[in-house]
Amino acid sequence: MACTTFLVGKKASLDGTTLIARNEDGGDKTNPQRFVVINPENQPKHYRSIATACEFDLPENPLSYTSTPDADSTYGIWAAAGINSENVAMTATETSTTNSRILGLDPYVETGLGEEDFTTITLPYIQSAREGVERMGQLLEKYGTYESNGMAFSDKDEI
Repeated sequence: MACTTFLVGKKASLDGTTLIARNEDGGDKTNPQRFVVINPENQPKHYRSIATACEFDLPENPLSYTSTPDADSTYGIWAAAGINSENVAMTATETSTTNSRILGLDPYVETGLGEEDFTTITLPYIQSAREGVERMGQLLEKYGTYESNGMAFSDKDEI
């Protein structure tokens, strides 16, 4: 089984609302989640991935945001999804597949970023869905990723 993502654009909803959602239906056991609010003063200034030890400084002036991390943080934050104080939503743990031809052009980076990291290093620093795509692209260009993922961003106008 794999996780499922649900996307609804403005023209597909009755009232023009954009919606993104996901569920975590992979694996063979229950993986409890928490709902947390991260205030700017609690956002780290320096990020270090538990999965790969990839580390870097984070931007100044983060926004507050919600997230739904794993209840057990032994293997990392795994913030999964959330909404920030600018009403920008993000989901970032949709595991996907690829093929050898694509990996030949864009190989995995064992020391790169992955699902564990994405929400924590992106959502507090974006003002729109488009900025989310741009920030995530810059981070992946610089650090790479160790897996294939799908993610979604939404704001009042775009997905």
